[in-house]
Amino acid sequence: MTTKVIHEANLAEVNQIGENSTEFVIKPLYYGYGNTLGNSIRRVLLSSIKGAAITSFSIEGSTHEFTAIPGIREDVVDIMLNLKNVKLKCHTDAPVELTLEIKGKDQSEKDGDKRVVAGDINLPAEVEIANPNQTICHIDDQNYTLKMHMIVETGRGYLTIEQSSEDRVHSDMIALDAVFSPVLRVRYNVENTRVGQDTNLQQLTITVDTDGTITPEEAFKEANAILVNQYTALAGGTTVESAPAPGSTEEEEDAGLMLPIEELGLSARTANALINNEIKTIRDLVMLSDSDLKELKGFGTKALDEVKEKLTELNI
Repeated sequence: MTTKVIHEANLAEVNQIGENSTEFVIKPLYYGYGNTLGNSIRRVLLSSIKGAAITSFSIEGSTHEFTAIPGIREDVVDIMLNLKNVKLKCHTDAPVELTLEIKGKDQSEKDGDKRVVAGDINLPAEVEIANPNQTICHIDDQNYTLKMHMIVETGRGYLTIEQSSEDRVHSDMIALDAVFSPVLRVRYNVENTRVGQDTNLQQLTITVDTDGTITPEEAFKEANAILVNQYTALAGGTTVESAPAPGSTEEEEDAGLMLPIEELGLSARTANALINNEIKTIRDLVMLSDSDLKELKGFGTKALDEVKEKLTELNI
């Protein structure tokens, strides 16, 4: 009885369906592996991709989150919610302090409250903001100057407000709970598919939406790299034979290389010389260099030229 080899996964298509949304089509898969891969990749994408968030902040004139600040339309709780929606990309693992200082509208500007947005934050080289139009608050007093300090940290998953309070860089700052994950949504769908006469195969489609601080492709690759690291550690030195995905170019090339040497259409003298030296397939032949071939018993320069001409004709 022949044991069927579990072939490798094949990323067949990558389709961008939105600015920060991409569809990944993996096919064909060994039967049952659609849900096996789809569920594990989805869970890692949602829980383990590295991101950045504001974890604490301070406003001059405010001592806690229940303070009302004269000159600001919103209370501190509303500002906290707005800060949690600021999408950041941080290029360092160390905490970074950001500052914001902005005055209310002067008389030359139109009447109304001054809208303070994420783009008004003074950014060091290590930090970028993906949504600079995100509202932070509104200044309703033209003589008021808003002064804020914020701490940005990198992490994975979710940071509770209790953890944030314990780990604050500055103890006088107001702590925020933080969602570090830059992945907003992941969906996957499994369908049956076929290659030739083999109908016992599956197709997995994964759609990834991010917040703009990372591309879906970067998130997808990072998630799979995390899974590879985890499974490699568990596997130890054990390896399992695999094969190229059915219908893939690599599989077709491998199948062609396994053809008997007679299929090259060589002269009887050259073919017999190869077979007598235990070179029975095209794969056996292409593994040898010119010098290796010249050393074969009964194989001369004329035979070498014939072989090279045939391989060139077949683009091998």
